[in-house]
Amino acid sequence: MEPIFTDAYFMQRALQEAHTAFEKGEIPVGAVVVAKDTIIARAHNLTELLTDVTAHAEMQAITAAAHHLGGKYLMGCTLYVTLEPCLMCAGALYWSQISKVVYGASDPKRGGISQFKGAAKSPLHPKTELVGGLMAEEAATLLKEFFSKKR
Repeated sequence: MEPIFTDAYFMQRALQEAHTAFEKGEIPVGAVVVAKDTIIARAHNLTELLTDVTAHAEMQAITAAAHHLGGKYLMGCTLYVTLEPCLMCAGALYWSQISKVVYGASDPKRGGISQFKGAAKSPLHPKTELVGGLMAEEAATLLKEFFSKKR
């Protein structure tokens, strides 16, 4: 029997958050933070609602997870996010010392991880495991639909 709590299961939850953002007119990026197979934080972009350029899904999720845990470090946690984190979010993930980051669609223009491909140093903490491209097509399709409606 396959375990129910897989990376795909949690990325699906992040995609639900992205759909919520889409419905609110926010750029459809969603995120969840998981500790011991339990979602401890869920978030989506809120930059328009909060008129705050730092209100990315990842930033909201990091803050909520730290609050839930009662500390600033997210060791033993995994972030699932539908779009590759930007450099700002990658920096926040570095400082949180999160154990694993799983993202969906790549962001070649603004992605904070793609820019470092092949480089000796990553913007993430050296102990952070990285998985990219999970459910990338679903995440990218939602983003394309959002931006096609904006133009």
